[in-house]
Amino acid sequence: MEMTFEKLPQAVNQLFDKLENIERLLLAQSNDPQEADKLLTIQQAAEILHLSVPTIYTLVQHAKVPVCKRGKRLYFSKQELTTWIMSGRKKTISEIDAEAHSYMHKSRRR
Repeated sequence: MEMTFEKLPQAVNQLFDKLENIERLLLAQSNDPQEADKLLTIQQAAEILHLSVPTIYTLVQHAKVPVCKRGKRLYFSKQELTTWIMSGRKKTISEIDAEAHSYMHKSRRR
């Protein structure tokens, strides 16, 4: 489609409509608190982490996994489990190189 000055208002309206749709979808996705921070049982947490239930109990005992306890029941936040998993992420060689380059560049300026 060739863009001319006469077609510019129509193109801007189309872009605006698409942007509104994207915004609506993002707001609907972020406004779903039930899905964002769902509480899980130990069996559900084990499925998400791909670990056995006894392994989860061991991690809880050593305070290595975020957990909430009410009475005898353990509850896990899906969001906290995801954050916990991501905190153990190892950097790639290119990320380490970039950090080293940045550090060396800052050191040279001093």
